[in-house]
Amino acid sequence: MTATAIPAPSPAGGGAGAPAPARPRNRRNVELGLLLFVIGILTIYAAVVEGNAVKEVTSDFWVQTAIIAAIFGAAHVAIRFLAPYADPVFLPCVALINGLGVAFLRRLDYATTKAADRADLSVFGGDGFRQLGWTAAAVVGAIVLMAVVRDHRSLSRYAYTLGLAGIVLVLIPAVLPSKYSAIHGAKLWIKLPGFTIQPGEFAKIALLVFFAYYLVRKREVLSLASKRFLGIDFPRGRDLGPVVLVWLMSLMVLIFEKDLGTSLMYFGLFVVTLYVATERVSWLIIGLGLFLGGAFLAYFLGKSVGGPFLNFSERATTWLDPFGDANDKGYQLVQSLLGLGTGGLTGTGPGAGQPTKVPEVWTDFIFSGMGEEIGLFGLTALLVTYLLLVERGLRAAINVRDSFGKLFAGGLAFTLGLQVFVIVGGISQLIPLTGQTTPFLSAGGSSLVANWLLIGLLLRISDAARRPAGGAPSAGLGGTAPGGGGGAPVQIKEMPTEVVR
Repeated sequence: MTATAIPAPSPAGGGAGAPAPARPRNRRNVELGLLLFVIGILTIYAAVVEGNAVKEVTSDFWVQTAIIAAIFGAAHVAIRFLAPYADPVFLPCVALINGLGVAFLRRLDYATTKAADRADLSVFGGDGFRQLGWTAAAVVGAIVLMAVVRDHRSLSRYAYTLGLAGIVLVLIPAVLPSKYSAIHGAKLWIKLPGFTIQPGEFAKIALLVFFAYYLVRKREVLSLASKRFLGIDFPRGRDLGPVVLVWLMSLMVLIFEKDLGTSLMYFGLFVVTLYVATERVSWLIIGLGLFLGGAFLAYFLGKSVGGPFLNFSERATTWLDPFGDANDKGYQLVQSLLGLGTGGLTGTGPGAGQPTKVPEVWTDFIFSGMGEEIGLFGLTALLVTYLLLVERGLRAAINVRDSFGKLFAGGLAFTLGLQVFVIVGGISQLIPLTGQTTPFLSAGGSSLVANWLLIGLLLRISDAARRPAGGAPSAGLGGTAPGGGGGAPVQIKEMPTEVVR
């Protein structure tokens, strides 16, 4: 149990002459200072990349970094008005990862250009500049979301609609012909002329709204115990229905979309949210058992009957022994491991490696390409930045006062952490390779926009969590205060909470 916060007493003899209570600090200046520090890092990184890749530092090396600074500066100003009490760490951490992604894609543009032409390579072209455009669009999307969603609890009104939309988004690539949805065997995309969309990136947010709403309403029922085994209380058999249903959906993703990472993300997201809601370890054990059982079943069926199970079986076989077929099916993973090994502890230096030898280094394997140049120390710092994002998301979940917000913020933070685990585990041979992108780092618009929307929601929830009791509502579009958007406030049972600043 946690203690209930008690307001501090008024100063003795408080009256007309008593000093007014100090206004709580919103930490926006801390955010600005961290952003300036991040921009300094990105500027140095861009200069070193040009020094190594071009053999000189050109006069316009700073242009893309300046555009990044303008984008994140605008985001900082928007947060001051829309979510003034939001956690000051979110934006700088995302700016660092996103900015490094843009700078590394610019570095890959140099790698695909003849050495004699690199000094004249335009800063307004290539994958680096394209990613800048997606970054601007993603930041605008997050700002609009914060302006429209005044109170995170208002999303619970549309839980079933969003849940249905999430399922439809998940299933669209599975039912499309492979030529419109498959890349490297995984059916995760919708191919359109000139670009592709990964609808699953947006489905995870929509499904999470539904999961959080459903589990808040069913928390007491799902917390009931039936049997005790090895000191752990297990739920009643009749309450396993939702878990089995989500397990079957994730198994369908594994079989028909041929992707372990997406399947693991959806199922893991539901099980962890269920654990947060009920505080029963038994749900984690049941969930892990169901997922491992489904994965083993798909693997052995692929070995014996083939068909829709064959792709996963081949990926698992390659994962177990990538060097057994190093020039064909194991080529991607082998090159990824060699790139990471070449980097060693300190790396070859930004711009001094050979990242293009790693297949799909722009997207799935960008972590391996960066690892060659910044080494284990640099990758560890990058992972710590991700870890800090997840930790601040969980802190927002602890601090927020409503049950829906707790589950929603916890799920959002876990989603980010799980996605990083899935992609880093795949490129380092910890788990089979997946089609997931590294959040904020990889090239591509769907992942970047969806993850910025995720950050926008975490900023909104952390603003509600850190706002002093009775504080003024944040500004936004329209004219209604938080908790509304025009309708009656959503009535959701509260959880006990303790405030952690």
